[in-house]
Amino acid sequence: MLFKGYYFPTFFTTCYVPIVKQISKMFELPFRHPVQPAEAYKKRVAYFSMEFAIDQALKIYSGGLGFLAGSHMRSAWQLKQNLIGIGVLWKYGYYDQDRHADNTLKVSYREKIYHFLTDTGIRFTIPLLGRDVWVHVYYLAPETFGTAPMFFLTSDTDGNDALGRSITYHLYDADPTIKAAQCALLGTGGAKLIDALGWDADVYHLNEAHALSAAFYLYQKLGDKALLKEKLVFTTHTPEEAGNEKHNIHFLDNLGFFNGLSVEEVRQLTGITDDTFNHTLAALRLSRKANGVSRLHGEVARTMWSGYPGICEIVHITNAQNKAYWADPELEEARKQADPEALAVRKKQLKERLFREVANQTGRLFSPEVLTIVWARRFAAYKRADLLLGDMDRFKALMSQKKYPIQFIWAGKPYPKDEGAIALFNRIHYLTHLIPHAAILTGYELALSKLLKDGADVWLNTPVVTREASGTSGMTAAMNGAVNCTTYDGWIPEFARDRENCFVIPVAKDGDIHEQDRNNMFDLLENVILPMYYEQPQSWRQVMLNGMNDVGEQFDSNRLADEYYRLLY
Repeated sequence: MLFKGYYFPTFFTTCYVPIVKQISKMFELPFRHPVQPAEAYKKRVAYFSMEFAIDQALKIYSGGLGFLAGSHMRSAWQLKQNLIGIGVLWKYGYYDQDRHADNTLKVSYREKIYHFLTDTGIRFTIPLLGRDVWVHVYYLAPETFGTAPMFFLTSDTDGNDALGRSITYHLYDADPTIKAAQCALLGTGGAKLIDALGWDADVYHLNEAHALSAAFYLYQKLGDKALLKEKLVFTTHTPEEAGNEKHNIHFLDNLGFFNGLSVEEVRQLTGITDDTFNHTLAALRLSRKANGVSRLHGEVARTMWSGYPGICEIVHITNAQNKAYWADPELEEARKQADPEALAVRKKQLKERLFREVANQTGRLFSPEVLTIVWARRFAAYKRADLLLGDMDRFKALMSQKKYPIQFIWAGKPYPKDEGAIALFNRIHYLTHLIPHAAILTGYELALSKLLKDGADVWLNTPVVTREASGTSGMTAAMNGAVNCTTYDGWIPEFARDRENCFVIPVAKDGDIHEQDRNNMFDLLENVILPMYYEQPQSWRQVMLNGMNDVGEQFDSNRLADEYYRLLY
């Protein structure tokens, strides 16, 4: 079935006469759903996200937000939902994580070329940075990677000067002007694309506030705040200050973020009266409904924003990951057969596969017989990659004792301009020379993430409680028989049966929470996890099996995609 209006040229009579020739090419291109949308999912939804982790070959993501969006797009396709994804085609991606000559972290940028994308021929301009910036659109067909139909915007196109082209070079550019322009391009450009397609979206879903400028474009088009709110929904992903953008309102006005609305009109529309424009607050006031990304995060978000008048209802829809993509088929079959022996055999094979990559990167030979602990995620301070390293004497003693041998692997991408996080990565690298059976890996993208989750025995999760809104890496780890050892944060309260399907660190009380969490984690490893793994293998395999069973449908993104239609759209 063709998307309604994809090839219907009535919009030419409005503001798109300059692109008639380009749009006419669409008659030759496969912008279509090959199936009729399911009855429950007929509402037309446009899903805006700054990043999507869809396949290792498409490097337009940095971390958890992208992993979540990628799984959502896969499930939208599997459920036959009437949804399209709109993102940005980042010329250099996030960055390529490499090593210097001394093996410390190196940030590299290499141009990405994707021959599997279709050039739509769609071009239009948006006002940005004091000029009209040309936007060119590429298309990812559903059958390529098994996702909803997706469109990607780029400003690296003919007609733009060097500054205009650079807007879509680097995901989350360090220059605040370019980063704000990236958000405006996604929002305004994405909304203008929907009009160019002639696809009258019923719902504009902002996955985080990056695409907020779409609201100002829509307001000018609809002319009524109530009509705008009827179309707009919003997902907030983090209570972290850095994840809730704020800018000077006049800076945004000069940038072109408000798409021609005056500052006074923006103030009246958003209720923001001072000069600090809070993007999340504006999104909460302009949307019909919003959601947090776990039950706990929903509570945190409602408390966090409760003092601000005029915000919309905030519900929660817990994040999830696409099991069809992430789960190893042989492990999954062993789970279905409730066969712990087959589970153990396959797990050993997957550990050997991971350890070949460890040897390739570090020259260390790990054993599949040894308990392997993995900490792998974005190197943000609150995630505490170095939690156990706060007591080096105890950590070295744990790693060097012979009774219960341990192998430890770290991986993850610091933000390329976060010198503190990069220094932490390098510190861990140097420590691995002093610690038996420890390694830190580079290239933490979809492929390495899959290897690590397949090969881990224990998936370590150490965020400060209430600061990890959801965290989804532990879900895909559990799908592959890795047992979560975790603080009680994000999605974990909805999953955990302590010592039955995972191991939960008691919530720290008053005082030094880092010291408490560290000591509790050491105690758990030394007194519970290690003895069970080596002395009670049947009990260990049952915990693995329980985790795989319990992560099942509830944390599969098919449930998530269904809930978005039922609870938000």
